[in-house]
Amino acid sequence: MKPFSTRRFPLAGLLAAAAILFCLPDQASASARLTIESGGISRSAVVVVRERLKMRRRPLIIVLHRSGGLGSRVRHGLGLEGAAQSNAPIFVYPEALNGGWPANPGPEADRDLKFLRDLVDHYVNEGSVDPRKIFLVGVSSGGAFAYRAACAGIGRPVAGLATLISAMPDDLANCAPSAPLAYISVSGQADPLVPYAGGKTVFSETAFNSLSTEGALAVFARINGCGARREDHPIADRDKNDHSRAYILTYAGCKAPVEMIRVDGGGHRIPGHKSDPQIEPVGGENNDFDASRTVWDFLKRNGA
Repeated sequence: MKPFSTRRFPLAGLLAAAAILFCLPDQASASARLTIESGGISRSAVVVVRERLKMRRRPLIIVLHRSGGLGSRVRHGLGLEGAAQSNAPIFVYPEALNGGWPANPGPEADRDLKFLRDLVDHYVNEGSVDPRKIFLVGVSSGGAFAYRAACAGIGRPVAGLATLISAMPDDLANCAPSAPLAYISVSGQADPLVPYAGGKTVFSETAFNSLSTEGALAVFARINGCGARREDHPIADRDKNDHSRAYILTYAGCKAPVEMIRVDGGGHRIPGHKSDPQIEPVGGENNDFDASRTVWDFLKRNGA
């Protein structure tokens, strides 16, 4: 069975074509594979387009997988669409070359930034995506590249950024996107792969120096013109047996919201996901909240 490109199908017919291709009776779960040429290279992404909603422009949510991952796996492992239960956004899960997104600056990062720009242009130019409502979500090493993309720009301003169990490369400390953007991160304070205090971070074959997790939060507080006061509030301890506690850190007076969820005792696991096939479980887990639902609720409040 050969994948097809949405360049050959009008977007209005994409969902029907995908449902036929994958033999899925439930249109809400239908997906298709988009293939485009970017920088002379054939690149692909898994695309989920639900009911058309009277042909209006829609939010675009780009989800970046971890090293060694696939767009289809992060789609099912993260479960963001299930958390959303919404027909509004177009979800796009791009595939990295050789299985991983580059965390460091250089030609590979430039190549993949162009790919994301070409994806955005594809949907904006055909009239299906609202250029003011483009969001990035990154998991593990995909989050490191999502930071780079948010800072460098992807052809249109990024309206929101969400990262899970990831880190911000330290060369982005002076990040200056073209406009304020909503920001949320979810991080384990005891993550053995992502040092909470910053430093050498290793994801599979990708290694880089990272800012501290709270240092990244402060970068976005600066970008969004937040006040100096930060508030930390505990999340209800719903699972007394997971040996971890979660706290939400927020700044006030921001042009766009800035939040972080710190999981004390949490490792390299997505909270609320006991058997996530996208992430090799390392360290302690937390079941006090569902990180996917939390991320979706945050994006929804900010235009998704």
